[in-house]
This record gives sequence, structure tokens and C-alpha cells, in this order.
Amino acid sequence: MARTPSDSLFPDFPATPDDRHEREALRRGFRVVAGLDEAGRGPLAGPVVAAAVVLDPDAIPQGLNDSKALKPARREQLFEAILAAAQVGIASASAREIERTDIRAASLAAMRRALSALPVAADFALIDGRDVPPGLTCPGQALVKGDARSLSIAAASIVAKVTRDRMMLRAARTYPAYGFETHMGYGAKRHLQAIATHGPCPLHRMSFRPLRSD
Repeated sequence: MARTPSDSLFPDFPATPDDRHEREALRRGFRVVAGLDEAGRGPLAGPVVAAAVVLDPDAIPQGLNDSKALKPARREQLFEAILAAAQVGIASASAREIERTDIRAASLAAMRRALSALPVAADFALIDGRDVPPGLTCPGQALVKGDARSLSIAAASIVAKVTRDRMMLRAARTYPAYGFETHMGYGAKRHLQAIATHGPCPLHRMSFRPLRSD
């Protein structure tokens, strides 16, 4: 059964992600369709992480969905299932790269790198959001709210989110004063208090407010 979101942009918006966009690309003659998504645009610290996933239509893990709609334990389970059954590429852009460009450009660059990191060459990409990353090695289609519409993008959202969370858990061991293990670098009260007390660490995005000096 379809549902219509509150903004009414997608009258045929699925209740859960499906493979209609992948099947349409295959119908058009493309053979290897990848889903791309990123995690970590909003935090004050840490990288933005992107993933590209090519699902095996005969071995799609059950329960794929937008990573934000899943509990952490379920994301972890699906992460392992995706890695076991699909072709996956992962890439990131550091806080320094985000500062040199901006978060949008860094996110698109990370998605481009993730596509290139796939162990198979994709000939079509479905991308979450409004932008097709420049310099892709294949044609692409941007899908607003794609992680809730496309199974491939949903899988990529899970891989990107779990990978980034694991990176921030490692960061918490290196920089224990900031509590990265609880907020993953987002602007939580505890995080802001730690910055006020200790100042920023090398993982902080100095171009983001309230870290930015202007």
C-alpha cells in the first residue's frame, strides 16, 4: 500500500523502500545499478561517510529501510547482511576537507569515491537527495528522500550510518572528553559543554557554527 507524505511531493511514495527504480534502470538497459547515500552532514565533528551498494536481486536482506527509521541493533544486523550479500564501496571526507570546500561538496565527493570503490563497475547510480555528484563514472539519478524509496539507497544509508558510527566510537577512545560515543559528533548539550571546557579537537569542523569564529 502506498502512502503520501505530508509534503505531497510523491503521490506514489512507498510505505517502505522498493526496487521500482532499480527495475526501471534495468528496463532501460543498464545492468549494474548502485544506490548511493551519505551519513554525517550535520555533526560538528567527524567525517561525512558515503556508501555505494549494488544489491543482488536474488539475495536482498529483509527489512531494508532508511537508516534513520531503524534502531541501532537492527542497523548493525542489516549492515552485516548487506556486506555478506551485496557489492559495497565506502568512502569519506574528513573535517578538513569539509572546511576546505563545504559540506555539500564534501558529501558529493565522498559519494563519488564510494561509487569508484565498488568491486564491480556500476553503469547507473541512484543517489539520495537532489544532486548527482559531479564526475561519476556512470549516469545517475537523484531521488529526494531516496533512502525511503529505493532499496539500494536504503542499503547504502545503513552502511554509511553504521560505518560512521563505528568511526566515532573509535574517535571517542582517542578524544574521551567529548563524549562522541553518545552523540556521534552532533551538537548535543554535552558536546557543546565539552567544547567550551576543552576547546575543539582535530576532528571538529571549524567552519560550522558555533565553532566558526566570525
